[in-house]
Amino acid sequence: MTHQSQRTALSVNLNKVALVRNTRHLGIPSVTRAATLCLQAGAQGITVHPRPDARHIRPQDVHDLAALLKKDWPAIEFNIEGNPFHNLMEFVRALRPHQCTFVPDGEGQFTSDHGWEAASMDGLKPLIAECKALGVRVSLFMDPVPEAMPLAKAIGADRVELYTEPYAAAWGTPRQAEVLQRFADAARAAQAAGLGVNAGHDLNLSNLGDFLLAVSGVREVSIGHALVADALELGYAQTIRRYLAAMPQAPQKKDSAS
Repeated sequence: MTHQSQRTALSVNLNKVALVRNTRHLGIPSVTRAATLCLQAGAQGITVHPRPDARHIRPQDVHDLAALLKKDWPAIEFNIEGNPFHNLMEFVRALRPHQCTFVPDGEGQFTSDHGWEAASMDGLKPLIAECKALGVRVSLFMDPVPEAMPLAKAIGADRVELYTEPYAAAWGTPRQAEVLQRFADAARAAQAAGLGVNAGHDLNLSNLGDFLLAVSGVREVSIGHALVADALELGYAQTIRRYLAAMPQAPQKKDSAS
């Protein structure tokens, strides 16, 4: 493989902005305003995960963000996450985002806490094919299991998003190097299979740089909870600038996934 000097993209997950808004009926804080401020500060993408119970991002938010990006930020990537067997596909069919990320969440699940297992991946193949026919890149939320990566490619995925909570839990402990090695091995296996690599879940200003230095070729990180928490203290613009500064400018491996 050749190399290119492409930086890892920062996609901002806006779920927690919507969660705060939903505690009242005033429409604040605004999800679209948050997206605008983050993008003005240099973020390269927007992510939402509209769950069936609409406890944070609501269907109207997804449509409003799609309209905002189409009008004012056409080059910015819109990534919609969710379980394709629940409500994700209705958004994909209606909006055709740049990317959809298939996540194996239960309907009432508190937060994403595991990736797809081999036994449950076969049923994804026709849904992946439908997304790709609509021109939508497909990423699968995956645990760092190297041997699972060829299967993700075989059913048609373009990328995988490595579920990074185990790394975040190990960061700063004696297990950090061991856990990072597992992620590095999984990323290499994904790239060898022809997949692009994304990452997300519990990444923050403290642990992000170490992850990207150890796991080469990460195309995109999706960060929500920690970023929104930081923005409460620093504001959106300063927070985005700090996250971008925390991301090392290491060369990214060129792969066939867009």
